Amino acid sequence: MKYTYNKIAVVLLSSLSLSAFAADVEVYGKANLSLQSSDEGEGSFTEVKSNASRIGLKGSHDLGDGLTVIYKAEFQVDLDGDSDSGDSITDRNQYVGLAGSFGEVLLGKNDTMLKQSQGKVDVFSDLNGDIKSLWKGENRMADTLSYKSPKFSDFQVGITYIAEDAVDAEDGVSVAVFYGDAKLKKSKIFASVAIDSDVKGYDITRATVQGKVSGVVLGAMLQTQEKVDGSDEMDGFMVSAKYKMDKLTFKGQYQAADFKGGDDKSGITLGADYSLAKSTKLYTFYTTFDMDSGEDQDYLAAGIEYNF
Repeated sequence: MKYTYNKIAVVLLSSLSLSAFAADVEVYGKANLSLQSSDEGEGSFTEVKSNASRIGLKGSHDLGDGLTVIYKAEFQVDLDGDSDSGDSITDRNQYVGLAGSFGEVLLGKNDTMLKQSQGKVDVFSDLNGDIKSLWKGENRMADTLSYKSPKFSDFQVGITYIAEDAVDAEDGVSVAVFYGDAKLKKSKIFASVAIDSDVKGYDITRATVQGKVSGVVLGAMLQTQEKVDGSDEMDGFMVSAKYKMDKLTFKGQYQAADFKGGDDKSGITLGADYSLAKSTKLYTFYTTFDMDSGEDQDYLAAGIEYNF
């Protein structure tokens, strides 16, 4: 643990000297903590939970002739101090690459294109209602080569190649086609179609769309998944909505996972955010999962998120 903390300290302190040579170095992070009552089938308990809190540095260096080095080193920090793995600091996206008129190429650890294809449709990402609770595909993979093309008429193509780093393993591929802007600031609609082939043992197809109608941001996702041997087949869908009214944002999300053989699962999350500043918000949510043959789960929480 001490070594891990020292490693992060060296990386962050090194960024101070890097700023003398690089055009852009940014130290950033997010602290997200909630106080919540959780019931995972054996009775309720109270906990303070760190929700994907993180710290990192990222930047770029102009090499001239239209070529730029881009890099990121990001770490997840469990601010509640009781990580299940016993390690309060873990790796998130960490890569280096080149960007230019050809697009961008990255080497390192990164979200797959299928994971990136969700855009901002999952309005409870990093919380208990995150779509990863019921679906596969939310993968951050090591040993990756990622490519994203330039945008053509708001369309963009992305490919992730995952080297399995073992003699008897199969390499994986994640491919996506994107349309529009995920933040809906440069386009009225965001949409994507993505496919995973042999990524963490699964083949997955996902389609996503999000847009704004009369001030309400509406989103939807469809997903099919199965293990590479053809078992564990699932069809699922998710719909989400959010509406901003002054400093308040109301949010709702429903997700379903229908497994071949009748083991169906579904989840509903309702919540609200209150903006204290551009960097800081208070939030609350209630999530309930109907797990069919498994234990139902319920979560009621209030928290704070600070971005820097």
